[in-house]
Amino acid sequence: MQNRLEIKAALGIDDAGMITGTAWPFGTPDRYGDVFEKGAFAGVTLPLPILFGHDPNQPVGVWTEAKETDRGLEVRGRLLIDDVARAREVRALVREGAVTGLSIGFRAKHAKARPSGGRIISAADLAEISLVVIPAHPGARITGAKSASAALAIAEAINRAASALIAKGN
Repeated sequence: MQNRLEIKAALGIDDAGMITGTAWPFGTPDRYGDVFEKGAFAGVTLPLPILFGHDPNQPVGVWTEAKETDRGLEVRGRLLIDDVARAREVRALVREGAVTGLSIGFRAKHAKARPSGGRIISAADLAEISLVVIPAHPGARITGAKSASAALAIAEAINRAASALIAKGN
């Protein structure tokens, strides 16, 4: 069963389509009992496709960075919003909170059974990382999404506060 493509799955996006997230958090099992050990993604080859819902007919972007941290597999990429209509739709879904999860498609290279069910996976070939509504791992989420509209809202709030302080001082 080591050649089976498996789907597992955190997430943020900006107006330009840049997206960051935790594709797999270490230390806790997913909904199926699987746990990835740190080092399992050591051989990841980039770029990787960003799919929507693990559908190979819906590539919407590309992951350009992937690194293991103490927290998990952290990723950064971009949706191809200038060239792919579906990417613009997906960006809107992420921005509005309808899509908040990440899920990985992989082949387990080395795994052993966990006494409580599921597996401990020490090596995997990562094939893709999808944007999903419900990830296999509840901690696999979009973590950062810079937004020009959010930055403008913050700037407006600062300007209002500064104006209020100036008005009080007169």
